[in-house]
Amino acid sequence: MKRLDVFNGDADGICALHQLRLAQPQPEARLITGVKRDVALLRQIEDEQGSQVTVLDISLDKNRDSLLKLLANGCTVFYADHHYAGEVPVSERLTAHIDPDPLLCTSLLVNKLLNDRHALWAVAGAFGDNLDEAALQLARRLSLSCEETERLRETGILLNYNSYGAAVDDLYFHPAELCRLVRPYENPLAFHAESPALRTLREGCKNDMDKALSSTPLHEDEAGRVFRMPAEAWARRVSGVCANALANQRPALAHALLTENSDGSLLVSVRAPLQNRNGADSLCRQFPTGGGRAAAAGINALPVERLDDFIRAFSCQFRRQAV
Repeated sequence: MKRLDVFNGDADGICALHQLRLAQPQPEARLITGVKRDVALLRQIEDEQGSQVTVLDISLDKNRDSLLKLLANGCTVFYADHHYAGEVPVSERLTAHIDPDPLLCTSLLVNKLLNDRHALWAVAGAFGDNLDEAALQLARRLSLSCEETERLRETGILLNYNSYGAAVDDLYFHPAELCRLVRPYENPLAFHAESPALRTLREGCKNDMDKALSSTPLHEDEAGRVFRMPAEAWARRVSGVCANALANQRPALAHALLTENSDGSLLVSVRAPLQNRNGADSLCRQFPTGGGRAAAAGINALPVERLDDFIRAFSCQFRRQAV
C-alpha cells in the first residue's frame, strides 16, 4: 500500500510528523508539504487510490473536497489538526483528532496520542507555534532545565522561521528536506547541538530579524499594531517569527504584519493578543484567501486597495475584544 505524509511545512507540522514517525516508522512514505501558507495540500494527491494518508496541521475545512475524494477512492486517512475544521466527515476510513483550542497545536495533540513518548519534540513544536505557555507547562512536567527549555524554544522558532515565504525559493530549505534532516534525531536537544541546518537558520533569522525589528508601525491604537514590510525575500521569511516576537513584546495588543507580494498584494500575518487568544481567524476570513486559527491567522493575498478596510476591521475586531 502506498503511504503519504501530508503536513504543514512549519515547526508544528514537522514536529508532529517526526513524533509519529519515531513511534511508527514509515521511511518509504512520500512527503507532501510546502511553505506555511500552502495549506490546500490534499489537492496534490486527491486522485490517489487506496493509499494510506497521514494529514497533519492543515485545516480540514480548506481541504474538505479533496479529503472526500480520497475517502471515496478507498484511501484510509489519519487526520490531526488544531485549525478550524467545520463539520468533520463521517467515514470508517477517516480517523480524525481535531481540536481548535487556542492553547493547543498539532504537536501537542500528537504528543497526547503518543502518551509523551517523544514529548521533547512537542515542546519544540509548541514553541514554534508561539504557544509558550503550553510549551513551558509541558517542559516543567518533563523536568527540563532552563537551558534545555531554551534550546527547545530556539529549535522550534528556527524550524518555524524556515516555513515562511511566498514560495519555496524564499526559504533556506524545502520543508520536506528539513524534515529529512530532522529524521535522524530522536532527541531535539541533539539536533540543536549538532545540526548544520539549524546553524544556517540561526544566522539567517538573526540577520532578517535585525532588519524587521527596526520598522515602525504603519498603524497603532489601543487595539493593536500594524506593520508593513517590503517586497523582499528576507521580509517574507521573517514575517511569522517577527509577528510572534512583536506579540510577545506587547501581549495585551493584537499585531498584524503586512509583507508585499511580488504582484503588489499583501501577505498578512495576524496575532491575537496573547492575553486573549481569539479573533484572528474570524478577522482574516472576512477577506479572500484568509484563514487560520483563533490565536494566529493570515491572508495570503490582500488586495492593496483593501488595506484601509483591513486596518478598520483589525481595529474593530480587537477593540471589541478588549472591552
